[in-house]
Amino acid sequence: MGRDVIIACDFPEKSLVMDFLDLFTERKPYVKIGMELFYSSGPEIVREIKKRGHRIFLDLKLHDIPNTVRKAMKVLANLEVDMCNVHCAGGSEMMRAAVEGLTREDGSRPLLIAVTQLTSVNQDILENDLMIERALPEVVDHYASVAKMSGLDGVVCSPHEAGRVHEKCGKDFITVTPGIRFADSSSDDQKRIMTPEKAREAGSDYIVVGRPITASEDPVAAYERCMTEFIG
Repeated sequence: MGRDVIIACDFPEKSLVMDFLDLFTERKPYVKIGMELFYSSGPEIVREIKKRGHRIFLDLKLHDIPNTVRKAMKVLANLEVDMCNVHCAGGSEMMRAAVEGLTREDGSRPLLIAVTQLTSVNQDILENDLMIERALPEVVDHYASVAKMSGLDGVVCSPHEAGRVHEKCGKDFITVTPGIRFADSSSDDQKRIMTPEKAREAGSDYIVVGRPITASEDPVAAYERCMTEFIG
């Protein structure tokens, strides 16, 4: 499994993300399109960025009844993104329905991963807000196992849990890890964070990096730094 850095393009509108991507003239980074940008600009933003030569992780975190998710995935399959996701908390039936909906008539489909627990969730939130009394790493392990049994390609997890997920589900089961910060960066609203270098050592396959790159005075230099620290 090759490693890569995915830039979280969490911009409120199309013009801002296009201006940002214009900065990258040497290579085309893998980018994440999340809810804010997708809801403001619609599917066309995906098509335009794809035409520019970028790989795309469409991060909409579908979480609904199986039939609704199946139908939504049929629509997303036509956007030719490279990766998309659902929430593990929707259950195995929903995840299997997502795979079915995402699979095209020729049998091809984007990578499909599932969110285990958000990196803004800690043990206190898990127990007091969500009423889940198991230890957070144990919950992530279980969710990852259910995702694999449901036919998914991997999970979104904290880099702290990437190694455990690989031990549980195998080295080919993808770990996509947000919560990445440089050693000299602010943690912002993330609670379970790690540097790119430490994430590599922990077993992350893809790291998702937003503000340390997008809010940097020199985003291209920040991206190259991230690539160097993560890829080696």
